[in-house]
Amino acid sequence: MHPLPEHPNLAATDTGLLEAVASGQARLTPEQGLALLRAAPGTLLGRYADARCRTIHGDRLRTYIIDRNINYTNVCNARCTFCAFRRDGDEADAYTLSHEAIHDKIAELVAIGGTQILMQGGMNPALPLAWYVELLTSIKRKFPKVHVHAFSPPEFIEFVHFFDPPGDSLEAKIRYVMLRLREAGLDSLPGGGGEIFAPAVRQRIGLGKCDAEAWLTCMYVAHSLGMFTSATMMFGHVEGLADRVHHMHLVRRWQDRVLAESARADDRAPPMGHYVSFISWPFQRENTPLGRVPDWGADPAEIDQPFPGDLAARLDGSAAKHDHPLLGKRVRMSGAAEYLRTQAVSRLFLDNIYSIGASWVTMGPHIGQVALAWGANDMGSVMMEENVVSSAGTTYCLDEAVICRLIRDAGFTPAQRDNTYDILRLHTGPDSPDLRVKDWSAHRARTLHRQAPRQAKATLTVAAR
Repeated sequence: MHPLPEHPNLAATDTGLLEAVASGQARLTPEQGLALLRAAPGTLLGRYADARCRTIHGDRLRTYIIDRNINYTNVCNARCTFCAFRRDGDEADAYTLSHEAIHDKIAELVAIGGTQILMQGGMNPALPLAWYVELLTSIKRKFPKVHVHAFSPPEFIEFVHFFDPPGDSLEAKIRYVMLRLREAGLDSLPGGGGEIFAPAVRQRIGLGKCDAEAWLTCMYVAHSLGMFTSATMMFGHVEGLADRVHHMHLVRRWQDRVLAESARADDRAPPMGHYVSFISWPFQRENTPLGRVPDWGADPAEIDQPFPGDLAARLDGSAAKHDHPLLGKRVRMSGAAEYLRTQAVSRLFLDNIYSIGASWVTMGPHIGQVALAWGANDMGSVMMEENVVSSAGTTYCLDEAVICRLIRDAGFTPAQRDNTYDILRLHTGPDSPDLRVKDWSAHRARTLHRQAPRQAKATLTVAAR
C-alpha cells in the first residue's frame, strides 16, 4: 500500500487540494497541516473534514460502543503533571481491585448488552506478570465473548521494567510480555498515554512516562501480533500548534509502515493489525499539578505576544526545553472552537486512519454532537464507569438513549459497533433506545460512578469516559 501523493507547492487552503484530500486522492504535508491549524477559516475546516468523513463512512451511520472502563489500580510510579487520578500507594484512597471485583464489573456490563472492557490502570510495581496473566485467563474463562481492550503503551513499557523479560531490544522485550498477555486473553491495546510526542513537551508533562519512540514501538508490536489499536492526543496545555501536527505525523508515518508491511506479507503469514481510530481531547486542569501553571495572557505584558509553546515547537519535534524560558511554565487552554479545529485537521491529515472519535467526555455532549459535523464518525463509549477524567473535574454522563438521540438529531442513524467498527445493532425502528423514551424531561443519566477505595463491587451506572 502506497501513501497518497503530496502537493507541497499548493497552499493549504487551496480548494482543489482540499477537495483531493477529502476524496482520498491526496494527502497534506505537515506544513499544510500546520497552516490549516493556525489560520484556516473554521467554516473551511469543518466543510472539508466533514466531506472526508463522508467519503470514508458515508452519509447515513454514526456509531458508538457500549463498554466499561475498569481502572484496576490507581497506584502509579509516574508523576504526570496533568493527572489527578494517581496515588503512591499508601494513601487512604489508593486501591488495587481483586480479580473477583473486576469480574463483578464485567458481569454488570454484560447484563446491559456491553461488548468490551477498556482496562487501564496506574503503573503499579507491586503487581507481577502472573497477576495479569491470571486476570486475563479468568476473564476469558468467565466472559469469552467480551473484548478485552487493555494496557496502554506506558503500562507495557513499565511491564518491561518491572518484569525484566528476555530480549536484546525494547521491541523484543515488549513482544515477550505482550505474547503472554495475548495468549491469556488480551484482544487489543488502547491508545492511552499518547499525550504529545514532542520530547520538550512530553518531558514537562509526563514525568516517568515512556517517550514517543517507546510508545510507537509498543503499538507496532501489537500491530505485528494482529491487534487493532487506537491512537490519542491530549492538547491544550504547554504545547505549540506544530507539536500537535508533529504528533499526528508520527502516527501517520508508523501507520504507513505497518500497512506497507501488511501488504508485502506472505499469504501464509498471520494478518497484521493497525491503528483503527484516533481520538484527541483538550487537557482538563482541575485538581492537577499542571492546572496550577499560570495561563498565558494572565500577565498583561503577555497579551498579543506569541505563546512560548509556538515559539519553541518544530514540525520535526526537535525543540528543546531551553528553547524558550517560559516553555512549560505557561498553559494555553483549548475551548470548544480550538477542539473542533484540531479534530478537523486530524481528520484531513490522518488519511490512513479509519475512524475519528468525538470527545464528548471532555467537551460535553453537545460539542460532541457538533463534532460529528467536523470530521468525527464515532461518539465513543456509553460507559458504565470512569475514574481518570472525572478526577480532573469532568463529569458528563450519557446513557445509550441520550447518545443515540444526539447522533439522530445531528442527522444520522445511530448504530452500536464493536472494537473493529463492525455494526452490531442499527437503530432505525421504534425499539431504538432513544425512540423508546416518552418523556425526555424526566430522562437523566445517572450519577457518574467513581471507584471508591477498596470497593469490592460497583454500583451499576451508565456514564462518561
